[in-house]
Amino acid sequence: MTVEEKAAQLGSVNADRVIEDGEVDREAAAEWLEHGIGHLTRIGGEGSLSPADAARVTNDLQDLLEEETRLGLPAIPHEECLSGYMGPEATTFPQMIGMASTWNPELLEDVTETIRGELQALGTTHALSPVLDVARDLRWGRVEETFGEDPLLVASMACAYVSGLQGEGRSDGISATLKHFVGHGATDGGKNRSSLNVGPRELREVHLFPYEAAISEANAESVMNAYHDIDGIPCASSEWLLTDVLRGEFGFDGTVVSDYYSVRHLVTEHGTANTKPEAATQALEAGLDVELPYTDYYGEFLVEAVENGDLSEATLDESVRRVLREKARKGVLDDPTVDAEAAADAFHTDEAAEVNRKAACQSMTLLKNEDDLLPLDVDSVAVVGPKADAKKELLGDYAYAAHYPEEEYESDATTPLSALESRDGLDVHYEEGCTISGPSTEGFDSAVDAASDADVTLAFVGARSAVDFSDVDAEKENKLSVPTSGEGCDVTDLGLPGVQEELVDQLLETDTPVVVVVVSGKPHSIEEIAEEAPAVLYAWLPGDEGGPAIADVLLGEHNPGGRLPVSLPKSVGQLPVYYNRKANTANKGYVYTDSEPVYPFGHGLSYTEFEYADLELSEESVPPLGTLTASVTVTNTGERAGSEVVQLYTHAANPSQARPVQELTGFERLSLDPGESARVSFELSPTQLAFHDESMDLAVEEGPYEVRIGRSASDIVASEELEVSASKVVPKTARRYFAETTVESE
Repeated sequence: MTVEEKAAQLGSVNADRVIEDGEVDREAAAEWLEHGIGHLTRIGGEGSLSPADAARVTNDLQDLLEEETRLGLPAIPHEECLSGYMGPEATTFPQMIGMASTWNPELLEDVTETIRGELQALGTTHALSPVLDVARDLRWGRVEETFGEDPLLVASMACAYVSGLQGEGRSDGISATLKHFVGHGATDGGKNRSSLNVGPRELREVHLFPYEAAISEANAESVMNAYHDIDGIPCASSEWLLTDVLRGEFGFDGTVVSDYYSVRHLVTEHGTANTKPEAATQALEAGLDVELPYTDYYGEFLVEAVENGDLSEATLDESVRRVLREKARKGVLDDPTVDAEAAADAFHTDEAAEVNRKAACQSMTLLKNEDDLLPLDVDSVAVVGPKADAKKELLGDYAYAAHYPEEEYESDATTPLSALESRDGLDVHYEEGCTISGPSTEGFDSAVDAASDADVTLAFVGARSAVDFSDVDAEKENKLSVPTSGEGCDVTDLGLPGVQEELVDQLLETDTPVVVVVVSGKPHSIEEIAEEAPAVLYAWLPGDEGGPAIADVLLGEHNPGGRLPVSLPKSVGQLPVYYNRKANTANKGYVYTDSEPVYPFGHGLSYTEFEYADLELSEESVPPLGTLTASVTVTNTGERAGSEVVQLYTHAANPSQARPVQELTGFERLSLDPGESARVSFELSPTQLAFHDESMDLAVEEGPYEVRIGRSASDIVASEELEVSASKVVPKTARRYFAETTVESE
């Protein structure tokens, strides 16, 4: 291979540069693909192509590469798929904060298996998901993309996501990309792409942990760097992160791809490079293999750096080998084309709709239900609020319809209003009341009148999710449709945007009971609503089947079992409020508020009741590399079948360091019929209690611990004492990331 051909394998080209009017622009493609290419970027999604056209155009580009370049090497086509393939006609599942609320990794694996089928039909072999950022600052717009605030929950869901997407082996499925490496969910001020300043223990034990687990347990095939810097070193040029830790410590053997434009940001944002060859050299030497979304700083500038002696050709070769290895492993070098005529068959399947409905239903999180107002048994409802009848408002920022908010695209989603109107025997009166972020209260009177005439009012409120890449100054001035959740939409206020809270206040003043349904990826501060409204349901961003799933829960056809993956704060000034803070943070309040959230991590209600009994540990004392089992009996004592999430926490009673007040160590979602009992057993390793000692070695520390069972982080129902008999540095081969859970009927 020539140096030019090698450099080309580390570059990419996006749809806008090689597609015109739904066809390959052969003149442009010949220029971009002259020496070959590493990745084809979002041919279907960015190209706005139907599945059949996406497959056909991808085939055409692969044929061009095979037939009209010297080496004849096909490319790796990649797409976005956070809540489903981000392209036309795709199935859109609940946004990941909603999937985290299911506390059901097996269900998420079913979801991503479905996504895999749609992507494979297009000829895609690589996807830029999932997000493993641990959400520690809720002002950050991308919290909705995450699995929440706890590293174990994030790791568990991420492993399931990867397993479903990648399939059984490297030759099967779609390469998953873990992002954003690392710590993007705790940057300064909750701002996207700002600096991260954390200590080395927190970096490893909180932010790096999910990546290590997903690489070790799920064999993740790709990683994407984060935009920000850590203590002054940009992640895109950090050899310590991308090589020493990722490849050396974690044993990662896949490709590292750049977050879009992050090589450019070394010049334009970080200022650590002055020229394109300098930025390209910094990134490649750090271990960043592929520049996305198109070749801008790599390509000819890597060639220039090699020719000038500023970059070793051996360094270039190492990354090229990794890209070629992925092409070989994924079968791209054998046959990169697919049956374009069959592509549409993978979309709009009954199986996908069934999985989607199940995921949406299980994500529903009932926070309050005073006097058993829900499920509804009424003749008429007033449906009010800006989130009740807009399809895009059910979707997360990386859904196709929401990612391009300025374009007209008809989503397949069914709105809550439509779902409720379709139910026989229910009289529905709809009034919007207000827009999401606009200042007008003109619709309040009509909304109040509708509420006054109904048996129950359903108030659908929340933030608008989108990606705010465009100049929206005019939009913001009008405040009619401004996104306040999603990438680039960071906020200083966690309340409901616009005048939605005032609308809810007006509704609460009527004599009609109000159910507040929050349709939002943002963890809002809803203290006043939580105090005044008799019922609160968090529906998150539930995807295409969100409307029917909400109706199922409200009308009692599905018993809600979702649990919060984040703690809901009383105000933005209360942050941080995540449950596993250290005692000196968790136990200290402010002049006008305490440190407790409105609703804690793990909280969620059901239409039935569960009781816990007989917590037992198999061992009272265990060696550092031994095992023990914690078992508890759970009984459905109510009159409905339902789901309970059994949560296992551990607490270091007398550690040598300041440690979190408690940490999630295991969980299990189980379904029980009325009167049914089950014995839930967690097999634990003391290595799950390990933390980094003064020498920064991961070690199990001798001493007393508590093993706790809880309904939430704040509702501990039973605990037992455990003694670890000795201290020991944990060998990598002996480390356990997750508890093994078994459930036996009683």
